[in-house]
Amino acid sequence: MIIHSDYDPTKRPVLVETEDFHEVTDIITLPAEAKPTATWVLLLLASLSLLSLMAGLIGYLFWEGTGVWGVNVPVAWGWAIVNFVWWIGIGHAGTLISAILFLFRQRWRTAINRFSEAMTIFAVMCAGIFPAIHVGRIWVIYYVFPIPNQMAVWPNFRSPLLWDVFAVSTYFTVSVLFWYMGLIPDLATFRDRATTKVRKFVLAVFALGWRGSARHWQNYERAYLILAAISTPLVLSVHSIVSFDFAASKVPGWHTTIFPPYFVAGAVFSGFALVETLLIVARQVFGLKKVVRMHHLENMNKFMLLTGSLVGYAYFMELFIAWYSGSIYERFAFYTRALGEYGWAYFIMMSCNVITPQFFWFKKIRTNIPIMFVMTIFMNIGMWFERFVIVISLHADFLPSSWGYYRPTWVDIWTYVGTFGLFGTFFLLFLKYLPQLAIAEVKGVMPVASPHYGEHHDTPPAAMGTAGAKARGH
Repeated sequence: MIIHSDYDPTKRPVLVETEDFHEVTDIITLPAEAKPTATWVLLLLASLSLLSLMAGLIGYLFWEGTGVWGVNVPVAWGWAIVNFVWWIGIGHAGTLISAILFLFRQRWRTAINRFSEAMTIFAVMCAGIFPAIHVGRIWVIYYVFPIPNQMAVWPNFRSPLLWDVFAVSTYFTVSVLFWYMGLIPDLATFRDRATTKVRKFVLAVFALGWRGSARHWQNYERAYLILAAISTPLVLSVHSIVSFDFAASKVPGWHTTIFPPYFVAGAVFSGFALVETLLIVARQVFGLKKVVRMHHLENMNKFMLLTGSLVGYAYFMELFIAWYSGSIYERFAFYTRALGEYGWAYFIMMSCNVITPQFFWFKKIRTNIPIMFVMTIFMNIGMWFERFVIVISLHADFLPSSWGYYRPTWVDIWTYVGTFGLFGTFFLLFLKYLPQLAIAEVKGVMPVASPHYGEHHDTPPAAMGTAGAKARGH
């Protein structure tokens, strides 16, 4: 018996709990081919209700002006920018899981990459709303783009706010292309299984004539690799540039070089937390337990432990820098953050982001689904408060006569809640009508797909002879 050096098939499969290719296809295509469940319909209606609420409140904002928000001087950014930075951070995990883990050949990514890529796109859409409506006069929003206009006015290329426009739009475009590229083989699988002409036609258009030939796979893998290589630096650049909105200013507590790595670590941390929150629910509702296993969830928890520790380190380094700088303004900024009027927000942030992930040192907690579900929600709450604490620092600026207490209005609160309707609507449609997982990639990490699989069995499975082809095919 010849034992392959990379894989011992006598052990139970780790990443996929089946050896049947057809079962994997059925698990992933079933939600799209079956009738909508009552749970899915109720969730979609709830999401559409929130989406309608958000659209109505944005219309109200345009009609009345930004006075309906709680923004004031000196807290002129308010909830809108808090929500923008939070949603952008959420959008980071998808590209990280897909691109970076792909380049590092991490096989466990295959069960969750499609899911997280979709989450990235919808989260960036939610994020883009806030700076757009924050400009006040939305009808001249095109001024943020360097295009000729009747006023012959060009954007200020030295402003980090303009860098945001380029960074976020580039990230969104590449993320959509990366997501769509990965979908093509699976759309062809859906096309071949379609039972109505309309569905077959639509899927055929988006599958771009995919037939699964060797040439198709060669071109596909090359294009996917290029997009992964382009996406990887974007993960690091986008939130770094978002952090420049703060770091390029002279405000105490903002003007610091630690912001770019600190923001990136926080973004990955919060992104993984939301991916896992959604993945746990989808795994249960859509019966994905055989392809999304505890091994995947545990690995994500380890990532959250790492990035959460980095975030905690950054918090303590900020305190050290404030003390070591000798600047009375810097010390005062952090004193008021922790012990001032918004101290409650600071301690929510510290509790959720520093203490909570440390429980993942324990395997029993890392592998307990109800506990990890609650913990990921706490982490997302904590990351929202991190952005809130940073933005709200403006309430006590250099001029004591302008100090004040910022309170969000009901419009602020419900507009933010409404973005969950936008996110939920698109995400539910994705779960229902598109492949939630990368079918071909999941098959590719199954032991049966190994060309040496049959060498370990006296009676190899029927699929063994064409294992590689089936793993890649439909």
